[in-house]
Amino acid sequence: MRRLLAVVLPLLVCVIMIPAAPASAQDQGLGPDFLWGVGSAGFQSEGSSPDSNWRRYSNSDRVDDPVGTSVDFRNRYVEDINNARDMGVKVYRISVEWARIQPAPGVWDQRELEYYDRVVHHILLAGMRPMITLDHWVYPGWVADRGGWNNPDMAESWLINARKVVDRYARFDPIWVTVNEPIVYTYLKELAFGGVAAPNVPLMLDQLVRVHRSIYDHIHARQPGAWVTSNSAYLPTVQPALDAMFLDRIADKQDFVGIDYYYSVSATDLNTYNAATEEFWKATSAADGLYYALRYYSRKFPGKPLYIVENGMPTENGNPRPDGYQREDQLRDAAYWLTRARADGMNVVGYNYWSITDNYEWGSYTPRFGLYRVDVMTDPTLTRQATPAVAAYREIIADAGVPAGYRPTRPAQFCSLVDAPTSCSQPVR
Repeated sequence: MRRLLAVVLPLLVCVIMIPAAPASAQDQGLGPDFLWGVGSAGFQSEGSSPDSNWRRYSNSDRVDDPVGTSVDFRNRYVEDINNARDMGVKVYRISVEWARIQPAPGVWDQRELEYYDRVVHHILLAGMRPMITLDHWVYPGWVADRGGWNNPDMAESWLINARKVVDRYARFDPIWVTVNEPIVYTYLKELAFGGVAAPNVPLMLDQLVRVHRSIYDHIHARQPGAWVTSNSAYLPTVQPALDAMFLDRIADKQDFVGIDYYYSVSATDLNTYNAATEEFWKATSAADGLYYALRYYSRKFPGKPLYIVENGMPTENGNPRPDGYQREDQLRDAAYWLTRARADGMNVVGYNYWSITDNYEWGSYTPRFGLYRVDVMTDPTLTRQATPAVAAYREIIADAGVPAGYRPTRPAQFCSLVDAPTSCSQPVR
């Protein structure tokens, strides 16, 4: 907090407010080729999880809730994929879980591989393109027993699995995410849960860079013209320092910039600290911050395609948020700022809402992000209940954005610090 105030106070005193140029093409929408998507991840949604680092974390006293059945995507994937299709979604993101398909060294579970075959085929039959994540923070228990990312041989074990997945699915032309949010993975998951020792954090990051670079080449050898990225969790004010740890080291091996954007911060609103205390539903989710995150990467990588791989807004067990923001309004506001970014020359090509259903948020079922509500802790039927955001997203997709003349339900923040200092000195109006 002290560091944050050190940034905020000088800006409040001496910043010169220079408005960004208005977007003359605001009413043109995002066009028929824009990739509207939804996101999910294996461990968070599948249930019936085999032994893994996260199965072990989930069964420990470090978390609020064990994973249990989750929302049982393992057996209900047809319903979830069909729900996405019915909204007009074009991209469906999944992860192929290493712990499922390789239960022991050198052993491949054909039953589990065939399960993922069916999932991928159903996505294709539904008229959508798969986005496959190779590592969404979960690895097998036998890998954990060997030290996980503390083990300097982890990268080679990782690559054996990843090549297996790529060789199996490259012919279906998926979009690829190699490592989900590598900085969050390293610091807020593995380090925080004891999966990697503090002295081995540089080793883990070095190995993540190595596996991304290697599997990128392997994907392109198997799938010419592939789209490959490693999505970054955008953290306001500190992203350049985080990029130096990973993204800058793989910049020559990314076909598009994958961005996960959730929380905002400004000189007059510091509620983002609630995300650090895991009361995510209290953290400010100002949609205009999406614009500044896109602008930051547009300037960092001129002309490179930009894809919002994750964006969403949590509630506490589906209850109204303290700030009154509703998911359907957040979606419309996000579509507005995506359109503004495109109109201002940013090469924005896609957007995934996180997530298609409520799911297991890494230790708790309390934060709810789903377009479809699923009451895991109280409803043994795990019924999918459409929220008002489903109809809103269907309309957004059909109209390639929001209607002409739409204005966000939440005004742009005063002196946004999403990309300080330029998001404050060069605000978008």
